Amino acid sequence: MSIELGRIGIWRHSSGLTSEVVAEVEALGYGAIWIGGSPGGDLSVVEDLLDATDHIAVATGIVNVWKDDAATIGANYHRITARHPGRFLLGLGIGHPEATTEYQRPYAKLVSYLDELDKLEVPAEGRALAALGPRVLRLAADRSAGAHPYLVTPEHTREARQILGPGPLLAPEQKVILDTDPERARALGRPRVQNPYLGLTNYVSNLRRLGWADADLANGGSDALIDALVVHGDAETLGRGVTAHLDAGADHVAVQILDSDPLPALRALAASLQLASS
Repeated sequence: MSIELGRIGIWRHSSGLTSEVVAEVEALGYGAIWIGGSPGGDLSVVEDLLDATDHIAVATGIVNVWKDDAATIGANYHRITARHPGRFLLGLGIGHPEATTEYQRPYAKLVSYLDELDKLEVPAEGRALAALGPRVLRLAADRSAGAHPYLVTPEHTREARQILGPGPLLAPEQKVILDTDPERARALGRPRVQNPYLGLTNYVSNLRRLGWADADLANGGSDALIDALVVHGDAETLGRGVTAHLDAGADHVAVQILDSDPLPALRALAASLQLASS
């Protein structure tokens, strides 16, 4: 069973998914909630969100394959989808070598994990892979519903679509700040990019692949890099920044609001993109 995510969803750590935020997100017309970080293997946060909402899809962004074994995840996937069919997308990923001492042969680990999920009858269309480089993007196309790239630009989205081909899901994450003062917005966005992402090999390598130079990656990131990774401005500017991914080939964009209070930005973006009428 395919999961309908809509064009636009939100990406947010579970601690920020308050009942007020979740109710507003669904009422505003967003199609999915991506639970950021590495949710616990019992996936109770997924079930709680699905129980608390009416129709919005919930996805993990992402379950770390080094943290929880496939048997545990597979059993909990089936428990949740039995209660809420067609509303849960299992996002999986291999994390980062800086965060996992067991990080060896990550591609092989991901393949073996998918093999185990196959045996447990977790359907390919019910899962997606965190993917940045060509090899994992191709694996996402072959073994899952598609890819969920994080910390990327529309240029990456364009390249990812070429690698995935026309069928698989492409659902990048995009950070936004509702603030028309560039200096103030960068002061908020830069530390959220620098720590931890500019210290993680996988993200830095991907940004270099996209043409960003060492000077852009140093000292918390150049203004140009921060502006590319964190769209800031008024509602229309945020809408254009998000839509740029759709124009580049994305099916869905998971928007991460960095404002301390996410609700004004969520409302403004929903109005700009006319989510309630889509």
